[in-house]
Amino acid sequence: MEFFHQVMACLYFGLFIPAIVLNVVTSFISWKLKVKSAFIVYLKSLVVADFLMTLMIPLKALSDLPGASLGLKVLGCHISSLFYFCLYMSIILMGLISLDRFFKIVRPAGRLLGQSALFGRVAVIIVWTLLLSVNTVPNMIFNSGKPTNDSAEVCMSMKSELGKRYHKVVTYDCFGIFLVVSAVMGLCYTCISKRVITSHRTSGSTAVEGRRKIKARVFVVLAVFLVCFAPYHIVRIFYAPTQEENKLSCHWALLKVAKSVTLWLATTNVCLDPLIYILLCKAFRDKFYEYKIFGQWTSITTAL
Repeated sequence: MEFFHQVMACLYFGLFIPAIVLNVVTSFISWKLKVKSAFIVYLKSLVVADFLMTLMIPLKALSDLPGASLGLKVLGCHISSLFYFCLYMSIILMGLISLDRFFKIVRPAGRLLGQSALFGRVAVIIVWTLLLSVNTVPNMIFNSGKPTNDSAEVCMSMKSELGKRYHKVVTYDCFGIFLVVSAVMGLCYTCISKRVITSHRTSGSTAVEGRRKIKARVFVVLAVFLVCFAPYHIVRIFYAPTQEENKLSCHWALLKVAKSVTLWLATTNVCLDPLIYILLCKAFRDKFYEYKIFGQWTSITTAL
């Protein structure tokens, strides 16, 4: 397991380098965007969540190293709570962005209440507050016991029996969030795709290339979401019971490896979200081209 943890630390540090560059750039661009709709509010909030998550990557990697001190591992437990908070904020915000895109297709000429900037701000404040107060802060408070190095999970050894039960509730809650957002995104982008392609045909256009671009832009969001988050949540179903038992075993070790790899895959979302911003947000795309960021990247994104 020590060699595996070293490999995972290298993967996280390797991910951190492009992630910090991309998220600094996207933060700069999103700061320049004027908030005129709920979509921009969601996009800016997603940028914040991704940026915070990126900053926690090095600390998380260091705390998981075999030679890490017990104090660093304890700090890592608290960092992990915030790390998961940002992860699930990203998941929820991607669901809200999908709903907003659906509303735009349904009412292209009008503006629904759910598309206003005020609604977006209220929704984001509610989501941030609920997720932080219900899931994150209690988990951090329950991580207050005396840790031990001889257990399978240092973080679980710090929890009381009440803390372990609450952790189980939070695990199911997070899995529920993923399922709901997955269903919402699947329905929204299926409807969007059908509506856009039907409109394309009604207009008399026979451009196959145009339809391909439409499908690519519509389904890339769903594809990124499922590739990043689905494997982790599937593994989490089997890993959660062994985590609660907190006993060293071959079964636990195999699931720990699977959970660690799929969590790293979920973390790669911080590098893939900028692609979503460029594909779905014209204002973001225009700013990206205006500042000529990364030079030749403009020709790549134009091809998309």
